[in-house]
Amino acid sequence: MDLELSESLQLLQKVYESKLYNKLVAQIQKDFELVNNALSIPLGASPAQLVAILNEKVYFLLMERFQGYLNLLYTIDIPESVFKKIKVTDAVDVSKQVAFFILEREFQKVRLREKYSS
Repeated sequence: MDLELSESLQLLQKVYESKLYNKLVAQIQKDFELVNNALSIPLGASPAQLVAILNEKVYFLLMERFQGYLNLLYTIDIPESVFKKIKVTDAVDVSKQVAFFILEREFQKVRLREKYSS
């Protein structure tokens, strides 16, 4: 198992334990729809399935619709400092790293919303 996949699954385990998994999936879908790049995540998708779907979509946007990729990252609000952490090897690895950063940022949003809505 590669490092990005392992990190993503560990993060999703943490999300699952905090009972915010479904809210995370909804937030991801919402942000993708905001930039007209609907992401189809089946109901009850496992964390591994979510990671695979997200990796594939990010790769597609990176390679085929770069402007949509940039719009997505802006909408999700991924800080520029995060991009400096990306180790550029090939498009597949970059998309996996970006997918992890998307999961991380979306979890932050969901966790903060949950914390301050109560």
